[in-house]
Amino acid sequence: MSKTVLPVAITMGDPAGVGPEIIVKAIRRLKDRLDSGSLKLLVIGSRTALDEACRALGEAPVPSANDESRRVAMVSVGDDAAVVPLGQVSALGGDFAYRAVERGVELAMAGKIAGIVTAPLNKEALNAAGHHFAGHTDMLAKLTGSRDSVMMLAHGNMRVSHVTTHIALHDVPSRLTPERLRRVTELTHQALTGLGLKQPHIAIAALNPHAGEGGLFGREDIDISTPTIERMCADGMNVSGPVPGDTVFVKLRAGHYDAVVAMYHDQGHIPVKLLGFQIDPVTQKWNALNGVNITLGLPIIRTSVDHGTAFDIAGKGIANEDSLIEAVDYALQLGGST
Repeated sequence: MSKTVLPVAITMGDPAGVGPEIIVKAIRRLKDRLDSGSLKLLVIGSRTALDEACRALGEAPVPSANDESRRVAMVSVGDDAAVVPLGQVSALGGDFAYRAVERGVELAMAGKIAGIVTAPLNKEALNAAGHHFAGHTDMLAKLTGSRDSVMMLAHGNMRVSHVTTHIALHDVPSRLTPERLRRVTELTHQALTGLGLKQPHIAIAALNPHAGEGGLFGREDIDISTPTIERMCADGMNVSGPVPGDTVFVKLRAGHYDAVVAMYHDQGHIPVKLLGFQIDPVTQKWNALNGVNITLGLPIIRTSVDHGTAFDIAGKGIANEDSLIEAVDYALQLGGST
């Protein structure tokens, strides 16, 4: 018997951004895999926005999802007649983004799709629509009933999970608890084994410069991180640290570790994006956007592009789809489909 291939759902994000364009471009580049039957895609979002992106890029419209044999199909959420202005923050765009994710979660929880890949949304638009979330990560935790979740960024061998993300910097030390650090590390370990790493080695980044320098620059690394790391090692996990933040990512890139647990948003995001965003030295513009955002701790698989809505280039035909394709590949890996 042939293996049933469940579709990977791609939620469009905010239709005013580059989501529709990169989805159409990704479908084009994934054509061979789609034609072979090894991959199925289900786009969820604004029918009007997707049709306009198809027309602009010279591609045939994506059919509606009324036939399970289709390799690419579309599920519309909201009013098909509604037009979201390109490149603008609007409550309508935020509502489309929310409803797409909501539908994707319903399908994933019902076992009808292999996982969700999310195109970018705009947080201001999302909140203007009355959906009060800081972004995809906490929205997905709420929709799936998860007690907490963890953000991991990945690009090549750069895999970075976060103890905290969208909070003020002065609140970070109080969020570093033994329970949270262990939870993040364990979920990171599970993700790495899901990606095929047999005995992953994880480094814990220090919160303070020089890991506190014996207490001169703070005691969180000494009083919280160090004993928690020791307990995890005693339980059989391969965990090192706390490693000073100014060297831990160099060591990760060199292959000393399989992942790093970062303490806060910018500590973890900057190194991954620095390597994943490729700049044309002549035009000084981005010519490639690589990297994937993976939400750990959910009962479903969710990956995402590691860039924003890029309202400034929406509809211009120049958005790069590399990160979206990478996100699809990660979703398949985590689901055991590759």
